[in-house]
Amino acid sequence: CFGVIADIQYADAEDGYDFSGCRRRYYRQSLGLLRAAVEAWAAERPPLAFVLQLGDSIDGLNARGGRAEGALEQVLAALRRLPVPVHHAWGNHEFYNFSRARLQRSGLNSRPAGAAAGPPAGDCQAYHFSPAARFRVVVLDAYDLSILGREPDSPRYRESLRLLRKKNPNDNLNSPAGLKEPQFVEFNGGFSQAQLDWFNEVLKFSDENQEKVVVMGHLPIHPDASDRVSLAWNYKDALSVIHSHQCVVCVLAGHLHDGGYCVDSHGVHHLTLEGVIETPPESNAFGTIYVYEDKIILKGRGRISNRVMHF
Repeated sequence: CFGVIADIQYADAEDGYDFSGCRRRYYRQSLGLLRAAVEAWAAERPPLAFVLQLGDSIDGLNARGGRAEGALEQVLAALRRLPVPVHHAWGNHEFYNFSRARLQRSGLNSRPAGAAAGPPAGDCQAYHFSPAARFRVVVLDAYDLSILGREPDSPRYRESLRLLRKKNPNDNLNSPAGLKEPQFVEFNGGFSQAQLDWFNEVLKFSDENQEKVVVMGHLPIHPDASDRVSLAWNYKDALSVIHSHQCVVCVLAGHLHDGGYCVDSHGVHHLTLEGVIETPPESNAFGTIYVYEDKIILKGRGRISNRVMHF
């Protein structure tokens, strides 16, 4: 079994609202909810094997006040109370606060050392690990293609900006207004071809070894488990890789604070977790996932529902 949590977005700031001005965000309280989650996980029996933190651990508000380092340390200190590894996806709010190079030197870099763990070239943060026999977790880097967190003179930044401007002619690149593909906004990102090729090889190995695979990343990759705006830029390419193999049973994502769920045409479960940041202090938003031979059971807390996912 393992823990799951998404979109903590901690900041030492008064409550605010989302970009629409409708949804309340509990910046300061989110750290308390994380600590409560850690306490509950630490008491789990059987004990957890690891925790997946699905990105946006601290809020972009921290960058404005120069508080990013302190906020991140408080989140990491809460997670260090767990006696098991925590695997981190990187989301847009990480990149509002830190460059990709800085994140690689931070406690949010959970990628194991060694080129075999992920794509051989570049600074992609994708990797995989096997916590039990015939079971593998793949961590995807959904901002491998992105203009966030990269130097404007870097080749990957220029490539990402060209793609974004081609799909989004709006002056405000965070606006999906009028777009045929509304996921092409600045606060999203995508998967490079090199990452997709690597992903394909990992799943090929898992097929050959009769493994079950859980995939995790910050951005949803199925439109029925998301709204149309919150998807990875080239989500169809990632889905195509998954659907060309038999091994993937579940895809976990964050980013969409309302959460979402679907079973796709190939029987893959897509679970988008509700965000801690928009969870009232008297509730919570985290879960524990139990893996069996033929199913995954999610025990949700607070806003997250219980769910049985057969495969």
